[in-house]
Amino acid sequence: MGRFQGRSSTKFTGGKYKNFRSKRRSEIGREATLTRINNPQRKVLRIRGGNVKVAVLNDQVLNLYNPKENKTVRAKIITVKENPANPHYVQRNIMNRGTVVETEAGLAKITSRPGQDGVINAVLL
Repeated sequence: MGRFQGRSSTKFTGGKYKNFRSKRRSEIGREATLTRINNPQRKVLRIRGGNVKVAVLNDQVLNLYNPKENKTVRAKIITVKENPANPHYVQRNIMNRGTVVETEAGLAKITSRPGQDGVINAVLL
């Protein structure tokens, strides 16, 4: 089921706005993609203009950038340590942008948006 991301029909005071048009397909949103640590799985989504967007549903590895060595390597994800978006995501091992994860190389912060970009990029802390 879709989410409506257009203007609300009610004002913050409780009054109603007059409808100047009906709902549009371009105003439909979608449920958040909750990326987990599991066997790799991706989903291809059709977006506006007929373009495609890849969402990461599950993955076990990420692209880890080490700023001291100026190199990027693939690293295995062990667990989620901290998530500023929602503290309950830590227990459920859900990753999104800003999440601190434990990897083989140490703690890393996710810089990409896995549900939007189709890849998990992180920077070593």
